[in-house]
Amino acid sequence: MAPLYDQDSLSHIADHANRPTTPLINPIHATKIVVVGLGMVGIAFVEKLLERDSQQNRYQVIVLGEEKHVAYNRVGLTSFFEHRSVESLYLNPEEWYRQADVQKFTYRTSSPVIRIDRTQRLVYTREGAYPYDVCILATGSHAVWPKQIRGHDAKGVFVYRTIGDLEEMIEYANSLEKPREAIVVGGGLLGLEAAHAVKDMDRFSDMTVVHRSKWLLSQQLDQAGGDLLTEKVRGMGVKVRLGEQITSINKDASGAMESVTFASGETVPCQMICYAIGIRARDELGADCGLECHTRGGLIVDDELRTSDPNIYAVGECGNWRGNTFGLIGPGVEMADIVTWNLTQAHLHKARAFTQPDLSTKLKLMGVDVGSFGDFFADRDGPKDTKHGKTANDVRVLQYHDPFDSVYKKLIFSKDGKYLLGGILVGNTSEFVKLNAIVRAGKPLEMPPSQFILGAQKEGEDDGSDLPDEAQICSCHNVTKGDMVKKLRDGSCTSLGEVKSCTKAGTGCGGCEPLMKGIFNAEMKKLGKEVSNNVCPHFDYSRADLFNIVRVKQLKSFDDIMRGYGKRPDALGCEVCKPCIASIISSLYNPFIMKPETHHLQDTNDRFLANIQRNGTFSVVPRVSAGEITPDKLVVLGQVAKKYGLYTKITGGQRIDLFGAKKHDLPDIWEALIEGGFESGHAYGKSLRTVKSCVGSTWCRYGVGDSVGLAVRLEERYKSIRAPHKFKGGISGCVRECAEAQSKDFGAIATDKGYNLYVCGNGGAKPAHAQLLAADVQPDMVIPLLDRFIMFYIRTGDRLQRTARWLENLEGGMAYLREVIIDDKLGICEELEKQMEELVGRFECEWTAVVRDPQRRQQFRQFVNTEETRPNNVDDIVERGQPRPANWPKKSDTTQFNKLSWSSLTWERVCSVDDLKSTPAGASATVLRGDTQLAVYHVKGRGYFASQQMCPHRKAFVLSHGIIGDDESGEMHVSCPMHKRNFVLDSKDHTRLGGCKNDDDVSLATFACEKRDDDGIYLKLPPIAELDEVLGTNKWKITKDETPDAGLAALDRKFKTRPIRGTPNTSMVIGEKNLTW
Repeated sequence: MAPLYDQDSLSHIADHANRPTTPLINPIHATKIVVVGLGMVGIAFVEKLLERDSQQNRYQVIVLGEEKHVAYNRVGLTSFFEHRSVESLYLNPEEWYRQADVQKFTYRTSSPVIRIDRTQRLVYTREGAYPYDVCILATGSHAVWPKQIRGHDAKGVFVYRTIGDLEEMIEYANSLEKPREAIVVGGGLLGLEAAHAVKDMDRFSDMTVVHRSKWLLSQQLDQAGGDLLTEKVRGMGVKVRLGEQITSINKDASGAMESVTFASGETVPCQMICYAIGIRARDELGADCGLECHTRGGLIVDDELRTSDPNIYAVGECGNWRGNTFGLIGPGVEMADIVTWNLTQAHLHKARAFTQPDLSTKLKLMGVDVGSFGDFFADRDGPKDTKHGKTANDVRVLQYHDPFDSVYKKLIFSKDGKYLLGGILVGNTSEFVKLNAIVRAGKPLEMPPSQFILGAQKEGEDDGSDLPDEAQICSCHNVTKGDMVKKLRDGSCTSLGEVKSCTKAGTGCGGCEPLMKGIFNAEMKKLGKEVSNNVCPHFDYSRADLFNIVRVKQLKSFDDIMRGYGKRPDALGCEVCKPCIASIISSLYNPFIMKPETHHLQDTNDRFLANIQRNGTFSVVPRVSAGEITPDKLVVLGQVAKKYGLYTKITGGQRIDLFGAKKHDLPDIWEALIEGGFESGHAYGKSLRTVKSCVGSTWCRYGVGDSVGLAVRLEERYKSIRAPHKFKGGISGCVRECAEAQSKDFGAIATDKGYNLYVCGNGGAKPAHAQLLAADVQPDMVIPLLDRFIMFYIRTGDRLQRTARWLENLEGGMAYLREVIIDDKLGICEELEKQMEELVGRFECEWTAVVRDPQRRQQFRQFVNTEETRPNNVDDIVERGQPRPANWPKKSDTTQFNKLSWSSLTWERVCSVDDLKSTPAGASATVLRGDTQLAVYHVKGRGYFASQQMCPHRKAFVLSHGIIGDDESGEMHVSCPMHKRNFVLDSKDHTRLGGCKNDDDVSLATFACEKRDDDGIYLKLPPIAELDEVLGTNKWKITKDETPDAGLAALDRKFKTRPIRGTPNTSMVIGEKNLTW
């Protein structure tokens, strides 16, 4: 940004400017910011602004520096005498300034600002005038010069503030023929820094610190701490005079100082003196242009750091907030942080206000570690937070003083010992960060105060985190860890699949599979056996390996992947690798999952876009982003549920689940929901489920951020995206955490500085608390960070691996994940964001795609050979006014269906080839013959097959919904979608037909099947009556009386329950109390 005026000086500027005066992009629309002051706070403002504006690009900034140097570390000035290198003090190398985008940021050094014209919004330097929309004053402070002392203008009198001051001191000290004595006046932070610097000059044989208080660092330490510090400083050969003041600086004939006189009358020789007795805000620029100033110095600012002119801010030492100026760098950086936040993020999030800053300090002064934190004078002045009392008698102090190691520790607690209020550390500050964090958190202590001094006392033995052998790992089949371990150790099982067959663990709901896998891997390592991470026996690759192969080779079909990288090019795959590869293809290309190339790769839920339930019906979950729903949409859900007799329940993810939908009703249900403004909630996929939220700042009086707004945007962004496993999010509007964000795969909790971003938490069989990925993330960076995290998980996660287990297995853990996602260690962040953007752009509502396509609707018919329907075979039980399916029988049906003998068999046409909708991954359909439901299958290159539709494990009519696969020998099976019982459909050994590979108790009746020239599918079947007698739908009815639910009935009797009013056949536990309605 070039000055607008004094055109004659433009050539001078071109010769001397640090950056070329390049035209800026969209100069009319960009907001121009002029920063006055290129110090530590000024550059902090610039860095934070550039970072926070990186997504929106709303601002152009120029910073004008008075000194000839770019921003340097004033706190580190003491080291200057050691190396005499100004560049080593620079906060950013000069290359950083040269490489910055000139359309966003320019700077000038040696350009002191002369005046500010508030009316025209111009900042003047010698070169010209710079226009601004926003002006930031970061002019810092002056070192106090002791003008009241006689002889203050003598040669050899200096102040300690800038590199220029130090360079002048060095030049003067080098000019002395016989330098002997030097004095530093001031025993505070600045004074001890100056004393360290003068001592490091190594020019003076005598060095004295003069301080008017009774002990050093009297503003940060109590007397005990100050006395210890004084002792250590004196031990370094430095004289310390306490409680004294200099009244006169005495000159020789040349005007150079030769001695000083104290208030006591004593005169001592001295050739150089450095004053470090305080600072005064540099507010003259603001005062000259009419800004309101405080009588004690500083430009008066409000809680958002605005001066009396709303377009001008003051940050750092030049600002006066509520009567206070702050001489520490921390509050200045916090001011810059707040202003940049409000300029860039307040329109997206709650605006931030400056509050009482943290005045904690941790420094090494004269080689001594010193720290003070929190309310470190509460034992003298009483606690600042009145909830802990008002006087010094309301606190308790624990002190530790080790004279041998010169360590002093004072900790101040509330009277009841529940809160740490502050403390002082001298000699050892290793605990400073931890203790200061405890104070700032303001939470009750988790250990008694004594342990902060003595150390925690170990209670009891450390028994480790391993589960005991009696721990139940599979609740469906009551399998313990010991059961599984025994099978592995005695050699009965050598693979996870064999463990499932032997113990039946993992063949129920499947929720224990991740835990089983972890136990299996650990045990195999103990036994010294190699643990394979391959997807399944069809591939010698892990899921992550396959993902990268498919991505790099741009493969888009299962056949291509199997031919190129499978163990057997002609293999069918199985119920493990087919859904895994379908998920990989979806994660990369997001195609419509009912396309022929991928449809029969899918698990049943994805195949029918709904969740199959235990009675063979489906549940329907429309998307309700962030749980926010209008009354009109609630009415639609009620109407649909009533029309189709659906059980309704609000889920833990703040959605409404509609249970009991028949497969052939699904398209009609979806159509009604779509007309009401809904779309698929993808509850059926290994994809984003929900982003839960509290109401946040939109309603809650405690809300800091718009949690609903952010949750809606995140759910709308990531909906439909497939991953190794389902993943969920949560957004809380404040630290009260009502949305339980820390139990989700990703979560954000609003703070006054943005959002704390958590990842890799989950509930389930092995709950895990999410871990902090990044703190105080600005709102417009939440999405880029989550894009990277989710895509990195999709790329590298194992099959059916939740994010918590993924992180546990990620080498380097959270530290490595931060390096990848935040620091871009692998250089892939841009690629991850781009890949996510491509996925997001391919979204379509899968329900809508079916509803609008008559051919796809046909795939949801109950039977392909008739419009007849059959009710599901499980009775309904009405509870609390809603239907639910009767209980399953406790045991499987063990009829040997595969060994049945029929009176006769004849060929009969049951459907046409077109009815099967053949795909490269296979095809299946259900036909009705009499009262018997039959499943028909087609596999290219293998032929046509048929079996009963009912799985005898739970008497569910679902086998045509299962995945067709084979094993390493080529033996073909269908996998029941309920609990993955694998039934043989084709084998070289015909005696195995209909047998179950992983449960010897159950079997199927299979039937010869062939395609004929009329394109009909023919089955060789027994007479209708004979077949119905064995396999008819009504024969396998599950009644409510077959397995009554006695447990809750006993509870009702014990607690004297009564029906809920207005809802028949329901009850409510009330104990001995009478309820009135």
